[in-house]
Amino acid sequence: HVQLVESGGGSVPAGGSLRLSCAASGYTYSSYCMGWFRQAPGKEREGVAAIDSDGSTSYADSVKGRFTISRDNAKNTLYLQMDNLKPEDTAVYYCAADKTWVCWPDVELFGTWGQGTQVTVS
Repeated sequence: HVQLVESGGGSVPAGGSLRLSCAASGYTYSSYCMGWFRQAPGKEREGVAAIDSDGSTSYADSVKGRFTISRDNAKNTLYLQMDNLKPEDTAVYYCAADKTWVCWPDVELFGTWGQGTQVTVS
């Protein structure tokens, strides 16, 4: 079992950058698929990016080339580097985890979620 806490959200101008972090607990963290998701008011939660236990990554088309997901297993921390931010990126961002070898930013694959952090782009 793993517990997750996001941080690093805030307000930035369009074209700016932001780095989100997700602190994970549990000594089995390194074996988990980790993902970032986002949800705007009144909309469904959508996948942003995912990274598996070997470091292989996948991204939603809407963020490909702008966002980078990474993990530091020694620190039990997941990151999302967001560059060239757009107003459409405004949402609450959640990190998530699940022990699966099929690692893709699909909400249905993840069972453990953080509390979320707000990102506002204007």
